[in-house]
Amino acid sequence: MPTLFIFGLGYAAGHIANTLRLQGWDVLSTGSAGAMAFDDIASVRLGLASATHVLSSVPPVADGDPVLDAYGDLITARRDLWLGYLSSTGVYGDTGGAWVDESAPIKGRRGSRNDADAEWLARGARVFRLPGIYGPGRSALDRVRDGKAHRIDLPDQIFSRVHVDDIVSGVIAGFKGPTGAYNLSDDLPCSQNSVIEHACDLLGLPHPPLQTMEAANLSPMARAFYAENRRVANRKAKRLLSWQPLHSDFRAGLASCLAAETSSPIF
Repeated sequence: MPTLFIFGLGYAAGHIANTLRLQGWDVLSTGSAGAMAFDDIASVRLGLASATHVLSSVPPVADGDPVLDAYGDLITARRDLWLGYLSSTGVYGDTGGAWVDESAPIKGRRGSRNDADAEWLARGARVFRLPGIYGPGRSALDRVRDGKAHRIDLPDQIFSRVHVDDIVSGVIAGFKGPTGAYNLSDDLPCSQNSVIEHACDLLGLPHPPLQTMEAANLSPMARAFYAENRRVANRKAKRLLSWQPLHSDFRAGLASCLAAETSSPIF
């Protein structure tokens, strides 16, 4: 039986786990939603011994990648293991709205994230670089309902995003693809304002007022989100993994989120 060991059973990894279980896989995991504690060395070693595939969604910390620091030698000693890592398109840094693909230099503002991405690549992993992730229970629809949606007066700001279902299909496609980095993003980078406005329209609610970042009193994390501006190209994943995003733009993705609210449970 194929067995996936997941370090860090978060939002995206949880959807991957659920999909593979439905396909007959055995899935083991660490994290608050997982079956074992990250620092339970005996359990992790036992789980890794039975794994055919290993995926990490644990973000780096200031002094390194927790998974590689604790279990890197054990993982790479198994040359038969498929390795995957959920990284971020933040490794590209700000491109001023220009398109960026996997050949671009790594110059993100977080050095630890850049280093973790490079180290997983060096160990033969498929590194999936993800932009803004959304899906059921975690989309602009939820922010609008909660009164937490903003429209920021930055007319030239462009972002890419990806629906969680397309992360799932991209990672699964990567099981048979070559090692390397892959951007998993939809086909339509656009402003965050466009997404918020469409979510409001779907819900029949008014658009939030257009504000400066200062007036919106954004958190440091949200301000950092607006500090970078890029369009993420996904042609490599389409070409080498035969992957196509089911939700090719935010309109299709938000419609799917809305439909999921009445047809299936939220993870």
